[in-house]
Amino acid sequence: MDTKIYYNPKCSKCRRTLALIKERGIEPTIIAYLEDPPSNRRLTEMVDQLGVGPKELVRFKERAAMELGLCSKDIRADTEWIDILSQNPSLIERPIVVHGGKAVIGRPPEKVLDILQ
Repeated sequence: MDTKIYYNPKCSKCRRTLALIKERGIEPTIIAYLEDPPSNRRLTEMVDQLGVGPKELVRFKERAAMELGLCSKDIRADTEWIDILSQNPSLIERPIVVHGGKAVIGRPPEKVLDILQ
């Protein structure tokens, strides 16, 4: 079964999540999403797999969010949030692990164990 991790090497949660996956003998496809941002279509698929709205993926404390004037109380269409995330990948919550048609945000990293079973 294919496993993917949307990964930022500077993020301690990403590193811990990757280690947990590898400890289970799984070699995931590592997607450096800051260098290779997911398309709008892929983001929409991930949101569906996560079972959340795209706004729930936004890291509002990031400088880019502040520069764009974004806040958690903003009301926008899901398609607008997807566009914002696609154009500003640093705003995407991390790490996201996709496995077996399901996805989870690795916060805390142990949450990935739910979909690796």
